[in-house]
Amino acid sequence: MKQDNLYQQIHSMKNLFFAFKKARKGKTKKYYVKRFEKCLIKQLLTLSIELKSQKYSPEPLRTFILRDPKTRKISKSTFRDRVVHHAIVRIMDPIFDKNFIYDSCANRKGKGNLFALKRFDLFKRKITNNLNSKAFCLKADIKHYFQEVNHKILLTAIERKIKDEKVMWLIKQILGGGEQGKGMPLGNLTSQFFANIYLNELDRFIKYELKAEYYIRYVDDFVILHSSKEQLEIWKNEIDNFLKEKLKLELHPDKSKLIPLSRGIDFVGFRNFCHYRLLRKRNIKKMYLMIKKYKRKEISKDKLFESFQGWQAYAKWADSYKLRKRLEENICEIL
Repeated sequence: MKQDNLYQQIHSMKNLFFAFKKARKGKTKKYYVKRFEKCLIKQLLTLSIELKSQKYSPEPLRTFILRDPKTRKISKSTFRDRVVHHAIVRIMDPIFDKNFIYDSCANRKGKGNLFALKRFDLFKRKITNNLNSKAFCLKADIKHYFQEVNHKILLTAIERKIKDEKVMWLIKQILGGGEQGKGMPLGNLTSQFFANIYLNELDRFIKYELKAEYYIRYVDDFVILHSSKEQLEIWKNEIDNFLKEKLKLELHPDKSKLIPLSRGIDFVGFRNFCHYRLLRKRNIKKMYLMIKKYKRKEISKDKLFESFQGWQAYAKWADSYKLRKRLEENICEIL
């Protein structure tokens, strides 16, 4: 992606149109999408003019609490602002993505949960000589990651690649002031994209300075596999020091542990053991809860069926054939 006229590329009508198509994906029936689409050309033209003249200002976020199962504060932008987020990422992503390590898995084209699981399985086999020897995993989590991202450090990382002052102005608009210049709303596409830019510093430290071969990161969760528990302990301390000194972050003390692979590693939604993979118990409970809601007439038949299809597509990545059949039979009995 050429950096000539980068800001112009972002606010072009062509880019905004493709950004709109991405933003509405899976949400075509939502009232706010239909309302925006009703006067689409006018909406996009107004956005383009506001961006070009640097008069654009994001609307207030809608914040709600999600308990699934841990309590999280989700901040949602208006659909109009989400179009702008997609417009930014469409242009900036090709510039940054080529600098990310191969095993940075979240929010990248062709790299999601399934990719991370496959890489974990490959690394697991390599480090254990095809499951014939013992190995350990540093399973780590960054404490309050999205709340603690330092804007100054993030902007410095972006400025290494982006020299366009107008693009930087727009990014600052999206970030907002935050509490003492830190934090990003959990739920925005730009937050997910900026998260990878910010933690690319950590990725490169672990891969190229510590030379950890079997490392995978998925947003603020990461794993490192090694045959030596002592080596992982050393790396854990060095990583925590790096996070504190360079990125103003720290490892979560309760969620960052050294675990034998034989005990199973909780990663990207599954409990990964040496010879098999299980669903997290909470993901099973979630589906049983949907069945109870249907029985209490709190949700429709279509909603239950839609939920089960989504859950089934996810659950088949685990060794869950009997569980899926049992749930399917339960649903068939009540429909």
